[in-house]
Amino acid sequence: MGVTGIGGLFFRADDPEALKAWYAQYLGVAPDGWTPWEQQAGPTIFEPFARSSDYFPAERQHMINFRVTGLDAMLERFRTAGIEVVTKAEWDSPEIGRFARIHDPEGNPIELWEPA
Repeated sequence: MGVTGIGGLFFRADDPEALKAWYAQYLGVAPDGWTPWEQQAGPTIFEPFARSSDYFPAERQHMINFRVTGLDAMLERFRTAGIEVVTKAEWDSPEIGRFARIHDPEGNPIELWEPA
């Protein structure tokens, strides 16, 4: 008996309905809200960071990391929509995969990870 996975991610928002719609439109996440979002099986990292870490903005308590496929097409879609995309060669690795960062409309950091 023990934990078998993450059952949900809950966070506060200034405009929950608008933010939920943004996540559904741009990331395809939970388009029906409370209806469970069926994910593909795969690795999940659970890692608390030191408060002094610069891995994501210090004023934020969390960063969501989504496993993705077709990262290049996603990034092009974000850029076309005027969403700032950040990539850095040092984030990528042939063994682990490729990474990119965006922020949702309320400034929450989102990391996109296309596993190797």
